[in-house]
Amino acid sequence: MGSVALAEELLLLAYDDESGRATGSHIGLDLGMAAAVLVELALAGRIAYVGGTLVVTNSAPTGEPIADEVLTRVVADTPHTPSSWLQRLRHGLRDRVLADLCAKNVICDVDETTADGYIHLHRYPTIDPSVEADVRDRLSRALIGDDQPDERTAALATLIGAVRMEPTLGLTGADVRAAHEQLEKISDHAGFTGTVSMEESSIRPSVALVVAVLVKAIQTALGTAKA
Repeated sequence: MGSVALAEELLLLAYDDESGRATGSHIGLDLGMAAAVLVELALAGRIAYVGGTLVVTNSAPTGEPIADEVLTRVVADTPHTPSSWLQRLRHGLRDRVLADLCAKNVICDVDETTADGYIHLHRYPTIDPSVEADVRDRLSRALIGDDQPDERTAALATLIGAVRMEPTLGLTGADVRAAHEQLEKISDHAGFTGTVSMEESSIRPSVALVVAVLVKAIQTALGTAKA
């Protein structure tokens, strides 16, 4: 695993560095982060998609706190569909991810709660920009390069495309559409969409299958699934 988890990478991209506030669709981000935690477990060889549900294949901890908390939940619960897990995990996950990044001193919690305590406001400006810079560099190389990115970066790119977070990459106008098309190509070549067979994909089939069903679940939840 990297220095930060996939869900944390998505959140860093979605939050403005200076204002410390989220941009874009809140529900899209929450669904994307829930999917990212499950993808993290698939990358670590802990879960798989079997018979329409996500099941645990290895219950050993990964060492990533949020992923391990979710792994414990999946182990203890009955099998559920990818859509069900996205809904179960997205509530409260953002606060957990924000707290984790604060503990790592990547962002800080600026409490602007009013003196009477009736209005609770928090901002999370960046204090260590190097982490997000690494994420953006990986994505930039994936978007402009001819080589298929590694599993982790391909999965991140696919999730960004699924929740339509292209504007967080600093793009506007026609560039947003062009980036979305490139993200879809990365997803296609990785075998996440069914247009490329699992055998031809450079991504492990077990991982590709988990990412594919989670992306479909996100798009269905957001009403963007293709007919």
